[in-house]
Amino acid sequence: MILVALIFAAATPADAVPKARQAYASCLSQFTNDAVDRKMPKEEFVPGLNAKCADKEAKFRAALVAANRADGMSEKDSAADAEDQVKGYIEQMTDNFASGN
Repeated sequence: MILVALIFAAATPADAVPKARQAYASCLSQFTNDAVDRKMPKEEFVPGLNAKCADKEAKFRAALVAANRADGMSEKDSAADAEDQVKGYIEQMTDNFASGN
């Protein structure tokens, strides 16, 4: 019982990032593929993507900020890093959507 508690206590904020990243990327990819298949209008894509994956984006951002803060990064820089990574994913999905339509 104590060993289990120690294992959970040893988990770091960085441990949550891969799972949150995968969940967010999977949501984005699924939405993008579905949008291409349905021939969604271009102007509906990004708002729909943001709405569909908002909860996973929030968890991804929170995991990134927590990991960055644990590594000594400032709150401002941590938030900026998370924003940059999210923007990168959105840009990639927008490119994928455009090339699929």
